[in-house]
Amino acid sequence: MSAQVVLNSNRDKSLRRRHPWVFASTIAEVKGRAKSGDTVDVIDDKGDWLGRGAYSPESQMRVRIWTFEKEESIDNGFFLRKMASALALRQRLFDPQQTNAFRWVASESDGLPGVTIDLYDNVAVVQLLSAGAEKHRSKIVWAITKLLPGTHVYERSDVDVRKKEGLEPVTGVLAGDPPSQVTIKENGLSIVVDIVNGHKTGFYLDQRDSRAAAGHFAKDAHVLNCFSYTGTFSCYALAGGAASVTNVDVSQPALDLAKHHIQLNGLDESKSHYVNKDVFKALRAYHDDRQQFDMVILDPPKFVDSKASLNRASRGYKDINMYGIHAVKSGGLLLTFSCSGLMPADLFQKIVADAALDAKRTIKIIGRLSQASDHPIIGSYPEGYYLKGLICEVTD
Repeated sequence: MSAQVVLNSNRDKSLRRRHPWVFASTIAEVKGRAKSGDTVDVIDDKGDWLGRGAYSPESQMRVRIWTFEKEESIDNGFFLRKMASALALRQRLFDPQQTNAFRWVASESDGLPGVTIDLYDNVAVVQLLSAGAEKHRSKIVWAITKLLPGTHVYERSDVDVRKKEGLEPVTGVLAGDPPSQVTIKENGLSIVVDIVNGHKTGFYLDQRDSRAAAGHFAKDAHVLNCFSYTGTFSCYALAGGAASVTNVDVSQPALDLAKHHIQLNGLDESKSHYVNKDVFKALRAYHDDRQQFDMVILDPPKFVDSKASLNRASRGYKDINMYGIHAVKSGGLLLTFSCSGLMPADLFQKIVADAALDAKRTIKIIGRLSQASDHPIIGSYPEGYYLKGLICEVTD
């Protein structure tokens, strides 16, 4: 019989609304023995059953709910059903001839807290970020190979958040013989994904729609792509008819791969330029030199990793956007993003607006961007919404 986690009085509201987290501060007691990752039943102070989830004794997020159905067991069949449902949705979203890489499982939003699976052609890259996901690794890998036979599986559970669960970083082959790099198709463009050493699981699939938007607006534009990483925004811009693209990134290996992407897609190499420099320093230099572009893309890494860091991160976003706005010609466009889940959308808009005031420019928001459709947001879990983007016309 599973251990039971008993909640304090009147601390059941979020679970009754099917939010999948139970925090340590809401728990009155644990009846029975529960080790890290074990399945536990959560009940209210009157003994009413609320949900079944994975126990994590070292995390403030003490239970992550697997199911709100009392008769549902957390077995091989459970993972197979959840992952089959998630796969069916993604297969409706994309033409595999044009796009063969997508987020297959988006953790809580697909009913599998702590589980992220990105599919790159025939290679699945798995991140297991919670004690429950760790416990059921073999079931998850079994379900992947059952649903897509012949798929190679590689693990990239090498992120700091695992420490909060009392888990060490883990990487390595889980099934098959995955290559260290795989070439995918995205909206017809070819992109090389480094699954072993690349950021996250190797690539930012969530920016697919934003890259397409950049391509749409790029015709005849001189484009500055900041935090360019492997240059995929620039590929879309050149494919959309950009006059030139300038990639700025602190990583030379990323810029080398960006150059390879231009060649791989048969785009005009003479229109592509590369600056290996800290973006803040590069933008200040452009400002000092009064150099401006028709389109500036700001896609920085996550600045906010805790609520305590929100104020500091807000200052960082304001600085980068002020200099980014300075770099846009009057009548040009700024595409600016925050991938920080703890950054509210209304606050991000205010930061960009304040940055424009400091730059003594006017911005007009003509579009909003978000994570691509394979990164869904389940209604009971608003935290699933994390990527915010604004398309702004900038004028003097």
